[in-house]
Amino acid sequence: MAHKFPNILIHLVFSTKNRRDLIPDELRILLWKYLAGIGRNHKIPVLVVGGTANHVHALVALPTDVTVAKVVQVLKANSSRWMGEHGIDFAWQEGYGAFSVSASHLPVVRDYIERQQQHHAKRSYEDEFLALLRKTGVGFEPEQVFG
Repeated sequence: MAHKFPNILIHLVFSTKNRRDLIPDELRILLWKYLAGIGRNHKIPVLVVGGTANHVHALVALPTDVTVAKVVQVLKANSSRWMGEHGIDFAWQEGYGAFSVSASHLPVVRDYIERQQQHHAKRSYEDEFLALLRKTGVGFEPEQVFG
């Protein structure tokens, strides 16, 4: 078959260094837009971005010729530089979560990412991330998750 027809949806989650509140309110929406722009520039469709002051969720359509690790590296490196250009001493935490998403669950995941502010009024990032690992069946040692 000469053509490629991928539909590989990945829900990415990554936090600021030491999960500190480094993303100020006034830059948050701009950062989400910037992350989507990074994706466009690298031919990585970023479908939705959301998060809070200490972490990001991004739903991406993974191209067939790009690894998940490369997507995360591109998003983190470019956005970290952008935050620095806005006068913020900024760094992302090493590592990330990457969870496959069925096309049938796209609306639910999109809504979940768009409502991060409301969601985190009730649950910490740490609790949320551990719940995502458990829900998706990812094996982990609790004491090693956050380094």
